[in-house]
Amino acid sequence: MNTLSFWIAAAAILLDLAIRVTAIIVVPRNRRPTSAMAWLLAIFFIPYVGVLLFLLIGSPRLGRRRRHRQNQINQFIIDSTEGMDRVAKVEAWPPWLDSIVELNHNLGSMPMVGGNTASLQIDYEKNITNIAADIDAAKRFVHVEFYILSADPVTEPVFVAMANAIKRGVKVRVLFDHVAALRTVGYRQTKKRLTADGVDWHLMLPFLPLEGKYERPDLRNHRKLVIIDGVTGWMGSQNLIDSSYLKKSNIKRDLHWKDAMVRLRGPIVAGLNAIFITDWYSETDVLLTREAEPMESVTSGETLDCQIVPSGPGFAEENNLRMFLALLYSAQEQIIITSPYFVPDESLLYAVTTARQRGIRVELFVSEEGDQALVYHAQRSYYEALLRAGVIIWLYKAPTILHSKHISIDDDVAVIGSSNMDMRSFSLNLEVSLMVRGRSFVEQMRAVEQRYRDDSRQLSLEEWMKQPLRSTVLDGLARLTSALQ
Repeated sequence: MNTLSFWIAAAAILLDLAIRVTAIIVVPRNRRPTSAMAWLLAIFFIPYVGVLLFLLIGSPRLGRRRRHRQNQINQFIIDSTEGMDRVAKVEAWPPWLDSIVELNHNLGSMPMVGGNTASLQIDYEKNITNIAADIDAAKRFVHVEFYILSADPVTEPVFVAMANAIKRGVKVRVLFDHVAALRTVGYRQTKKRLTADGVDWHLMLPFLPLEGKYERPDLRNHRKLVIIDGVTGWMGSQNLIDSSYLKKSNIKRDLHWKDAMVRLRGPIVAGLNAIFITDWYSETDVLLTREAEPMESVTSGETLDCQIVPSGPGFAEENNLRMFLALLYSAQEQIIITSPYFVPDESLLYAVTTARQRGIRVELFVSEEGDQALVYHAQRSYYEALLRAGVIIWLYKAPTILHSKHISIDDDVAVIGSSNMDMRSFSLNLEVSLMVRGRSFVEQMRAVEQRYRDDSRQLSLEEWMKQPLRSTVLDGLARLTSALQ
């Protein structure tokens, strides 16, 4: 070996050693043990590739500038919702609910608000036409925010309604996620359509390093919101796109998505609008303030207490995970979870299995067929532990992807929104959830859950244990990758 080769080899060995030592010091700091271990394994087995990946996607936090904006907007939310948290407890709350309301308020700055109505809707195309109808009634502003947004034949009513609103002098603002849009069929045509119609639109979390716009590329804004005049609001799991997502592979497999949205009226809509204002400010530096007068409480019929729970890497804590854990440990009778991507961390898995050990009935609705291979196999890796604990697992029959995201606790409380029960939604995605107290809404959710049962089959432990070895190995490997965050 000549001298040059020796020094190159020595430098490579020293660099490799330096990478490993530095990783042991840096990676575990303020990170879950499972996530830290996964990153350390990646760096130790493939040092140079592992380090590059860690530098690119290893931090789940938004940039300092965006975190500063989040702190500013949190104060704005506190100021703009002052006095809204007067909830008339006509019916006695469950004794455990006060502490969870306080938890959510401390984490996300949003109060519990009384005097609302909420209607749960699960007809995919009808949801789109109903949203369009509400936009047709707009007088002052329309705020639209979706993870995926596409101008296609199914969503045409919403685009026509937005264009007509603009012609009436209504201000229409639209946000949609950049990276998700890049993967969506018809992205350029959608942008052209919005511009031609006069919509004020912006990309969320744009990944445009050449333009100085850069965040960790797998941090995504996953929220789905529509607000009309601060009077009517929509939120849930459904994106604004054809239910096949227009992908050739989905069309070939006849895959369609099934979602749940909730239509809101009452003071809580102002809280929903505050979430849009947060995201608009983050992307434009423009802080929208008073475009709508505060809405009075609904006085006719039964009303509901509602609380908006925002979460994501702009917050110091995992707001949605903490809420889910608190609810799971508070349940006294039953827990019903619907999540297309159920990849729990250790704390959530313990909460679910502990509920069963406490004698609580626990049901989980997931899809029989998956649309994302790694997530699908990672989810399957938990089935044995759940089944052995006594969790009832319902597989929604293919070729439909059950994309709804909600949970009901006893007969008193339900949560619906954009958040999956997985580590990505807890740490990497900007999400929004709605916690509702009121038996009438839980009854709506119970009816929806029964419809899911009618279209599902129950998975037994006996059936699951017959899985071939190759599937078990693949599930386990996918489970390891889910911790890389």
